[in-house]
Formats: sequence, structure tokens, C-alpha cells
Amino acid sequence: MALMDVLIDELRDMYSAENQLVKALPKLAKGAKDATLKQLFSAHLGETKGQVERLKQVFAILEKKPTGQHCGGMEGVIEEGKDALEKDEEGPSFDAGLVGAALRTEHYEIAGYQACISMAKTLGLRDVAGLLTANLSEELAAAKKVTAAGAPILKASARQPEEPKKPKTGKEKYSAQKSREDEKKAAPDLKKGSGKKTGSAISALMNRMVG
Repeated sequence: MALMDVLIDELRDMYSAENQLVKALPKLAKGAKDATLKQLFSAHLGETKGQVERLKQVFAILEKKPTGQHCGGMEGVIEEGKDALEKDEEGPSFDAGLVGAALRTEHYEIAGYQACISMAKTLGLRDVAGLLTANLSEELAAAKKVTAAGAPILKASARQPEEPKKPKTGKEKYSAQKSREDEKKAAPDLKKGSGKKTGSAISALMNRMVG
């Protein structure tokens, strides 16, 4: 694929991601218990709508349709946000889960925009890069705001007494099983990689000592 084709695919991925967030952010805002966090989610909804419009401008410049690709990555991140909303936690601990979900969302978008901007600049598409940079700036600012708002929430959560363990839901049991499967599948490769890295580190240390 030519770089332009790759860029179009990436942009369509981001367009799908932002549209999914337009639907997801109101649920996070409604579910958040902390007033500051609730306000941040509501404010970022407005920014996200503006980002969708900028992406439409990008596609107009490129003379391409924005639709055509669903962002499975964002779908997964949003699903984690849904899980956080469904957690049977109280007070700050509940909002702490939303902070984690929000930061994963922001950093997913940040990585996507950074990749698209690099491609656009390589292709000499200054107008496109400028519009994408505006979106990226908002995502970076949003991540900082969530981190700042999350600090007192995490501290308050740390002071909460531990609650008695509750029986896992079917969804939680399934997630735990998949986690064990992930670990089992990765184990052989981790063992190989660890051995190589350890061997290389020892060799380097021995060489320095001999030298």
C-alpha cells in the first residue's frame, strides 16, 4: 500500500473512534460521581464533536469519504469504560476506575493522531497536519486534566477500607479465564526473550569488567 492509502485508513479509523466517543462520553459523564470528573467528560464531549468536524475537513481536502472503516481498538477501550461503570464500587474507588478508563481512551487517540500527523507531514499535507495537530492538542490537554482531576480521587480511594470480596459475575469470570489464557500463550515467548536479554546483559557486563 502507498503511504497515502495507509493514511486514509488511519484517518477513517480515527473518524470512527471519535464518533464512538460521541456516544460513550455522555454515559461516563452521567456515571461519574466526582463533580470535576463529570464536568471534564461533559466538556470533552464538545471537543470531540469539534474533532469530528475537523476530520470531515481533512477528508474534504483529500477528496475522500470519511466512512469505510470501524475502529475496533476504540470499541475495546470503550468496552473497558463500560466495565468500569458496571463495577460494584463505592465513592472514590468507583471514580478511580473511570479515571483509568478515560486515560486509556485519551492515550489511544494521542497515538493515533501522532501517527497520522507524521504521515501527513511526510506527504507534504500541511493543511491536513494542521487540523490533526489541533485535535492532538485537545487530546493531550484532556489527558492532563483527567490526570490532575484523578489525583485527589486516587488519594481518597487509597484511604477507603477494603470491602469484603464479592462473588465474581459471569463477565468477570470470563475475563479472568481469558487473562490466564493470555499468560499461557505468552509464556514460551517470554521465556525465550528473557533468556536472550539476560544472556546479552551478562555478556555486556563481562565485557566491561574484562575491558
